[in-house]
Amino acid sequence: MSADTGTATDGRPGTDWAAWQRSWDRQQEWYMPDREERFRVMIDMVQAAVGDTPRVLDLACGTGSITDRLLRRLPGARSTGVDLDPALLAIARGSFAGDARAAFATADLKAPDWPAALPGGGQDGAGGRQGYDAVLTATALHWLRSSELEVLYGQLAGLVRPGGVFLNADHMPDPGTPRINGIERTQRHARMERARREGAPDWSEWWRAAAADPVLAGPTAERFRIYGEHAEGDTQPAAWHVRALRAAGFGEARVVWASPSDAMVLALR
Repeated sequence: MSADTGTATDGRPGTDWAAWQRSWDRQQEWYMPDREERFRVMIDMVQAAVGDTPRVLDLACGTGSITDRLLRRLPGARSTGVDLDPALLAIARGSFAGDARAAFATADLKAPDWPAALPGGGQDGAGGRQGYDAVLTATALHWLRSSELEVLYGQLAGLVRPGGVFLNADHMPDPGTPRINGIERTQRHARMERARREGAPDWSEWWRAAAADPVLAGPTAERFRIYGEHAEGDTQPAAWHVRALRAAGFGEARVVWASPSDAMVLALR
């Protein structure tokens, strides 16, 4: 698996960022064949809750997958993506270069002052609005431990405006259903094996390709220095997220979408 990066080595024109976006999407879809469905439901709920021109925070944005779907569906939206991963942020910034609707910031969500890295610290100085209409994240916050996620949820309650929404789509297994979990795991692994035989790249293969690319090699090395190989976080059931979000200051929270292994929780400020 590779992406055509042309001849540039500094991230300027010549790097095929669209190819890297496509390869990231394909790798993620190997794990989550319903990935586009969760994005569709997420943006449906944003539009229904806060309208067609939301100001959005794409939390732990990676390559900007949510921002991409958001701006295609709602052209009047604006999105700020925040992440710590230098390789994925390089792809995001390259992909959206020249699009004034999208901005990206580097921040560690474990740091107590990470919102200071956002434009205006979460405030919209131009329009006078305080807080985001929506904060969106997918398949990212399981990198955090439960205690860290509880702190983050409290911070997000202060970043979302009254009436705004937070949506988190992630791995949310139910430990109370071990037999069902086993059935789901068997089915998922069989599907993944079929996809591998058809050429879908896995996580390790994708990162090996990134490390071999002259533009992404440096950011990829830095990325593994920051994160290591695997997440150290927890995967809590959806009910835990609902309770944590309500305790953090959101007025309502519940599941609005689910697959056999994942779920999406919406919290209304």
